[in-house]
Amino acid sequence: MTHEKTSSVTEKQNSHAIELHGSIWMTVGGTNFGGKGRIGLLAQIAESGSISKAARAIGMSYKAAWDAIDLMNNLAGQPLVERVVGGKGGGGTRLTRRGQQLIDNFNILENEHRRFVEQLCAQADGIADDYLLIRRMSMKTSARNQFQGKVSAFHRGAVNDEIELEIPGGHRIVATITHESSESLGLKVGSEAFALVKASSVILATGNDGMRLSARNHLAGNITRVQPGAVNTEVTLEIGTGVTVAAVVTNESAQELALAEGQRAEAIFKASSVIIGVPA
Repeated sequence: MTHEKTSSVTEKQNSHAIELHGSIWMTVGGTNFGGKGRIGLLAQIAESGSISKAARAIGMSYKAAWDAIDLMNNLAGQPLVERVVGGKGGGGTRLTRRGQQLIDNFNILENEHRRFVEQLCAQADGIADDYLLIRRMSMKTSARNQFQGKVSAFHRGAVNDEIELEIPGGHRIVATITHESSESLGLKVGSEAFALVKASSVILATGNDGMRLSARNHLAGNITRVQPGAVNTEVTLEIGTGVTVAAVVTNESAQELALAEGQRAEAIFKASSVIIGVPA
């Protein structure tokens, strides 16, 4: 006999506090033996001495109750319920000693499981953040750069909308998307969202020559990694603690700029190169 646990995570509105809820059930040889519902059926049989009354008490049909009992008997390898023939009441149904033992042991397991979930709840600070992080990490995309943040400004234009996303480190990323995309994503100030930017869309600049560009996004930082390839070089720029931007430039450009670890540089990309998404 084995028992398994499932947990559902419910995020409260306007708070990162969560509640953990779980259920427990038993399996035999990979077949579902039963959980609270079937054990509840056995408990009602013990109380009423009648399968029909027990089935009504838990909202189950008489046939479904017998099917459940037959399955549990077969999986247990011995009867959990037995008929009582004759007597003052004309007979009925009762639990065997093994059936009562099963109920008692299930109640012990359920109490232990409840205490386990309560302990998790007591240590739940930050679980919601990690849960959302894991979901974001499981997202598959070809875009090398993924930034998570909140919409800090929303400007509706004649054709496209301009979305400003605040990401960790106090940086802001600007994206231009269609009205239809804004509506379908449900974007508004305060909404959680993420920005995707392909590394090939990022331009690297070094020095401070006062150059003015039409590209809206300028993220300054220090180069932490330079990886030359057969044709292109991938450069990683740290713009804040744990926040990086990757750019792919030609080997020739990397050599001309003399890109090296520790060098100050700026990642530049157009607002139209930014893809906005929201958590599912």
